[in-house]
Formats: sequence, C-alpha cells, structure tokens
Amino acid sequence: MAKVVVAGKANCPYYAKAELLADYLQANLPNFRVHKITQHPDKWEQWLHDICEMNGWEHRCSPIIWRELLDRGGKGLLLGGLNDFLEYAQHYYNITSRMSSEEMLSIAEENLQEYIEVEKEEEEIKNLIKPLQIWITSASTPICYHLIPLLANGEVFGMTTEISIHLLDTDQSKEVLCGIVMEAEDMALPLLHSISEHTEIDEAFIQADVVIVLDDVLLNCEVQSLENYIREVSEICQVYAPLIEKNAKSEVRVISSGKTFVNLKALMIMTYGPSIKPKNVIAIATTWESATKAMLARKLNTNVAGVKNVIVWGNITGSNYIDLSHAKLYGYDCAIWGPADFSRPLLNMIYDSEWIYSELQSAQSSLSSQLCRYGGMLPAHAVATVLRYWYHGSPPEEIVSVGIHTEGQFCVPKGIVFSMPVRFQNGNWEVMTELKINEETQGALGCLAHELIQEKLIALKEIQEMQPYGGDKITS
Repeated sequence: MAKVVVAGKANCPYYAKAELLADYLQANLPNFRVHKITQHPDKWEQWLHDICEMNGWEHRCSPIIWRELLDRGGKGLLLGGLNDFLEYAQHYYNITSRMSSEEMLSIAEENLQEYIEVEKEEEEIKNLIKPLQIWITSASTPICYHLIPLLANGEVFGMTTEISIHLLDTDQSKEVLCGIVMEAEDMALPLLHSISEHTEIDEAFIQADVVIVLDDVLLNCEVQSLENYIREVSEICQVYAPLIEKNAKSEVRVISSGKTFVNLKALMIMTYGPSIKPKNVIAIATTWESATKAMLARKLNTNVAGVKNVIVWGNITGSNYIDLSHAKLYGYDCAIWGPADFSRPLLNMIYDSEWIYSELQSAQSSLSSQLCRYGGMLPAHAVATVLRYWYHGSPPEEIVSVGIHTEGQFCVPKGIVFSMPVRFQNGNWEVMTELKINEETQGALGCLAHELIQEKLIALKEIQEMQPYGGDKITS
C-alpha cells in the first residue's frame, strides 16, 4: 500500500494542484492513501525547516511531498515538489493533472479561508476546555513526585475534569523540575492537560484554582533557634500571600502541607493575604490520622481501613493530641458480628489500658520523627484525600481532622490555625461542633493553643522568644 503525504502553504496554488491530484489517485486506486498537511503562510518556513531537518531532506518550496514506507518502517521517502509528484503519478499510474492556473489560484484562496476557519474553530474549542490550575510550591520534594499521579487519576477532581499542574521552585531545582515534567508527560495521563515548571516567583500562581504549599524548613536547633525557623517560615509566606492575592482566582483554595510548621504556614498566608478567604485555607492533618490508624490496627491485628474517626487536635507538626474517644472499629473479628456498617467503640476493643496511656503516647512521640523520614507517599496521599473530600464531600458520619482558622470552637482561642474535627460537604467544610469532648481533651486544648499562639506572635515579631505554658498571660 502506498501512503503519500502532501504538505504545503494554505494559499499556495501548486499545493492546491498537488492535493487535488492526490485526492483523485486515492479515489480511483484501491491501495493508494493520502494524508494532507496544510500550514498557515506565516508558519510555513519554520515548519518546512523543522521537517527537513528531522528527516535529513533538502527542500525549499511549497508543496513538499513524500511517501511513507508503511511496509518497511523508517523515515519517509522524499518525492519532491509539484513537478516531481506529477512525474511520479505519470510514471507509476499513467495519471496526470490538467488543472489551469485560474483553477489553482481559486482553490488556493479557498484553502486559505478554510484553514483560517478551522484554526479559529479549534481555538474556540480549546477555550471551552478550562482545566483546573494547580500550583505546587517547593515542587522538587518527594511529596510532589508522588502527588502528581494522584491528582491526575480522576478520583480527586472528577473523571471529566482536566487539570494543569504548575511546579514552582528555585533555580537550583530547575533540572529536577524538568525531570518531573518529562516523566509526567511520558505517563500520558488522560486528565493531565499540561504540566510545566516555573522558577520565576513573579509568575507564580497565575489563575490558580488550587495552591498546595509544601515548603519546609529543615529543623536543626543546634544551628539556629526555633524562633529563627519560625521567622523564616513567615518570610516565605510574606512572598507567597501577596502573589496569591494578585495572580490567583478569587476563590482559590490553599492547602498547607509538609513536615514542619503546617499550621503556621496556613495562618501566615491568611495574615499576609487578607483578601484570601479563611474558609479557603486549610492545613493537612490526615498524615497523622493515617499513621495513628495504622498503629492502632497493628495493635488490634485488624484492617487499617476499618479504623475510623481518630481526631488530631492542635499543632499538626508540633504539639498535638490524638483523641480516640470517638474512634470506631468496623469489620473487627470478634465475638459480635454485624453488617458492613456495624461498628464498635475502638477503646472498648483495647483491653490493655496501660498501652493506651503509656505505649501509645510514647509511640506518638516517635511518630513525628518517622513522618519526617517518609519519602512522600503518605503525605501525598493525605493531600489528595483531603482535596477529594473538599470537592466531592467526605464519607457520611466520618470525622476528618483539618487545621482551620479558629473562631472560638471548642473554647480554642480565636485567630490561630488549629487542627480539629470537620466534615466536608457541598464544596465546603464545617467544624463538627456537635461532638462532645471529655475533660481530658478539653484540658489538653489550652496547652496546644498556647504553642500556636506563641508561634504566631514570634512570626509577627510581637515577641522574641517562646514562653512556657502558664508562664505568661497571652491568650490570643
């Protein structure tokens, strides 16, 4: 089978004559196929240069015609221009063209008008496709690497929603970003409309629908004080927040994640970006939730998916409190069985109370260092899970822990970002204020709030050093 490619300028009369001859051959010969490539006159020279360079050809005018060797593979066989194609058709098929110059010019004009109309229609179709714009900061981190396929698999934003991912980091990370972009493109994810790397901060967050802040500071208190690290985080957010205000969409959703100062990053973005809606800024606590559920499942020798409603209170990557008073256990292998929605209070299933009050607490203290050593799979899954809930709602009756801007819920002081139980529905979240909390939990919340207030005041340069709980009168 012969397949001939005819390419030329849309307004070229010689291209018009060549394409009509090719159409005639295709209509009258059973094993002849033609493929036509029409280029705008302004783009023709560059296109011709590129195609010739790629194939090692020498050709300088319109049209260019080649035969593709379908039965043998390899690069195409250059036939040449119009005169070469006429000789080819005459020699092999005893067919030629007798089109007049007037007809050639008329068809060339029609070709140009048709090309312009088709190009305009394609542009309009592209404009109808409005993918969600996702910006990820500190994108050279392992979390981002694991996050990209989760965002683009259709489960987070929906199976019909395309996304464009923008990776933001420093110039030093440009090579890493380019590698991530190439690998993501090679995956050919059907909902990934585009992915690009950015190192110019002024271009950050343009038309952003979602901003995922992954920036971390590597804590080493032997090098500098905790207070200096807090100020460093504040300075990063002083750069990001005004750019989010300026460049992102008005309803942009901001997610703070990472391994350090997750609550503080969310708070400082709201502080330095006052027009960003507080309801649209959250901090991810799901990493802690998942790790605690896994620890409990190992203790009970059950499936992690059956452990629900573990609550993380307070400073997600600092001092927090794991509350099991509302935790439930589904599908547990015990003397009492029920349907799939049958649950048991988790604390009733742990008969070793000593483990709850000693080993679990000591395990929690080591959990923070474990999370810092994770390669990024768990934090990436946590971000994707919360985004899915935000867009599609969390499971009914299920508690999700999220760092949110406080308004006095559970007697926590206003004006900090504090992790507490929420539910997601209809594209929003709401605090589950109907939950009853015991005295032990309520007593812990004051201490947890104190640490976050101290971080806030240091970040805003209102105090210089962290004060111990009970050693000052600061409450907000």
